[in-house]
Amino acid sequence: MAPQRFHEQFDQIQRSMPDVPLALGPDDASEFIYEKGVVLARDGRDAALVEETVRSHFTAATGLTGDYVRRDSPETNRSGITRIKVGDPGHGDRRGDRAVTYALRAMSERGGRAGHRIVSRNHVVSIAVNSCPGDEPVPASLSQGTNPAPAEAGHDPDTSVGVLVVDNGLTHDHALVPLLAHVEGDLHGTETDAAGNLLQYVGHGTFIAGVLAAVAPNTDITVRNTLNDAGAILESELGEKLFEAVDGGWPDIISLSAGTSNGRTDGLLGMDAFMQELRAHDTLLVAAAGNNASASPFWPAAYADLPDYRDVVLSVGALRGDGEFGACFSNHGSWVKVYAPGERLTSTLTGFDAPVPYAYQHSTYDACRYGFTYVCTCQSPSHVGVLSEDGTIAKPDQVMFEGYAHWSGTSFATPVVAGLVAAHMTANKETDPRAARQQLLAGNTQFAEVRGAHVPALRPAGWRPVPVVQRPVGA
Repeated sequence: MAPQRFHEQFDQIQRSMPDVPLALGPDDASEFIYEKGVVLARDGRDAALVEETVRSHFTAATGLTGDYVRRDSPETNRSGITRIKVGDPGHGDRRGDRAVTYALRAMSERGGRAGHRIVSRNHVVSIAVNSCPGDEPVPASLSQGTNPAPAEAGHDPDTSVGVLVVDNGLTHDHALVPLLAHVEGDLHGTETDAAGNLLQYVGHGTFIAGVLAAVAPNTDITVRNTLNDAGAILESELGEKLFEAVDGGWPDIISLSAGTSNGRTDGLLGMDAFMQELRAHDTLLVAAAGNNASASPFWPAAYADLPDYRDVVLSVGALRGDGEFGACFSNHGSWVKVYAPGERLTSTLTGFDAPVPYAYQHSTYDACRYGFTYVCTCQSPSHVGVLSEDGTIAKPDQVMFEGYAHWSGTSFATPVVAGLVAAHMTANKETDPRAARQQLLAGNTQFAEVRGAHVPALRPAGWRPVPVVQRPVGA
């Protein structure tokens, strides 16, 4: 990912979490965002060990003090983790946190002897794993319909598949859209600023629900607003929120278009308790592989590569507009198990009660190309809403949404695959979503090329390829 793009993402998340000082890690490598001054440990013995060891280590270290080291949450939590304060969160800047770094080092030897991770940063889990494409969503004509187009199957309440979308909620007027007749859940809340412009990522959850409903009409979809701070949440809070989301019953499928890298290959400490509980149920987690154009594991999608979770989690990367190759922004690697269309999809952004304006913020076009030979999704082919240039004082360009939008990302490839699993369940009278996942992938004959690799691809019947704009030679 281009560093400038990641710093823009950092700024927008920091604005949405003004009381949570954040830093980039590791060592300003711009791989992830985490909370300053805090580490996470498992409840009980591990938490006590971290607190004791870090305090002793800091007392002996030059320039560090154990005065700040203390528990910052109850000793037992549903998520199974304890927050431990290790330093002054106001110290330093976004380039890192010395106290957190040294706390991790203090525990590294003990963790090695224990054979499992004892301590972790408190990562930010986000739908906006980078802020490219910066010109999206862009308005789409109502007359052209959605892409994927709605399947012809009907809805049967006796056989419908339950899908939980963990996202940023629904727009207030989503019920006006016939396609979303079987969608319910949390509203996003505040949708526009004082000038009436849509706030960033408003409509993300509604868009995903629309993609799901189009691919799999025989679904009952519930959208939660778990990720309502510019599409982000702290790892320490995510486990609790996921448990809350399934309190009413475990769904057949969970669609999660969010995550984070953490520089490790063993998952997120804050999700550990939830993931273990997930294994005990029949629910399938379909998770986005992320938009960092990286091969590094991205969690929770990368759980699909761990032996205990290979039948529990399905990780989804994005295909570019023509469906033949991977989208330039999509994460990739052996831990991504399937790819689906994710570039310039068309779905519902808002209802139809009134047009809603959206003012684009500045974005750097070249920073989003990732060296690919085609124009990545940082600029619409029709140049709708071209962004203001750096150094200008021009008012940001404004466009009007009347219901539909084009949007790109692994965020939207994910509900395509979740929908195909649900549709397979309906078509084959299969009640086990994990069995349906296995059957769907085993019977799949479609493939695409992603960075030279031949990978499984799932393309719904209602999806239409869109043109790929090639870069001029020498550009």
